[in-house]
Amino acid sequence: MNDAQLIGDMIAALPMPTLGINRAERIFAMNDAARELLGANVLNRHFVTALRQPTLVEAVESSLETGQTQSARFLAREAGKDTTYEVSLRVIASTGDLLMTFQDVTLMAEAGQMRRDFVANVSHELRTPLTALLGFIETLRGPARDDPAASDRFLGIMAEEAGRMNRLVDDLLSLNRVESDERVRPRERCDLTEVLQTALRNLNPLAVDNDVTLQADFENTPRPLPGDRDQLLQVFTNLIENAIKYGGADKKVTLTLVATERDPTLRGPGLRVTVTDEGPGIDPLHLPRLTERFY
Repeated sequence: MNDAQLIGDMIAALPMPTLGINRAERIFAMNDAARELLGANVLNRHFVTALRQPTLVEAVESSLETGQTQSARFLAREAGKDTTYEVSLRVIASTGDLLMTFQDVTLMAEAGQMRRDFVANVSHELRTPLTALLGFIETLRGPARDDPAASDRFLGIMAEEAGRMNRLVDDLLSLNRVESDERVRPRERCDLTEVLQTALRNLNPLAVDNDVTLQADFENTPRPLPGDRDQLLQVFTNLIENAIKYGGADKKVTLTLVATERDPTLRGPGLRVTVTDEGPGIDPLHLPRLTERFY
């Protein structure tokens, strides 16, 4: 078996899209994953006709010329979705051929973009109340200095804006805590029934203000389980609060808790909680991204 055949067999065994480019700058080997990504008709053709992206072409040329390892991004569109690949280029010392591997980093790229968007949105949300506070402080130092009525009104608005900023900071700290603990198995136990009852009790004034009826469709039976009580309370508070806000006035929000001997998701016994409202529901346009962070 010659070197080209050996390299071809090695490429065929790799799970990620991989191809080989020889010193004549032609693609001499590729595996099935690379064929799906680039097309089967690129075999034995010049690499430029297959890749066609300037940054990647430059990286290939540089690696073939210098023998140095290079990396670049490759953007593709598969099944109607944009995908991003991190491409690693390494020269095989014994033959001078170039080995290219494509690692799908779409999820990491999307997470990075979502985080950048999130930071931009948070910066905007903080800037708005800060601007208002600075404006009122300037007014209190100037025209309203000797006007008690105006001072009281401005101080009230400033307190609201400061509270808004405080809630935003609390949300950020909560998010940071969730992210740091997301792979840590909870050590403490809590009563899920008590958590749900607390969430309903805390949100009852909001329901009254929105003319919404809260209904607890479960027995007052303790349901102990491993979990962080505060985080579970936050989750169900958010769900119920959204149902109250967007379910519509003169409607009902129902909270159910059912114990199952075998939950299909858990593949064992479990507790299933459902929050049901009578509103129009979430626009189908947003459903695919509903569980994305920062969306």
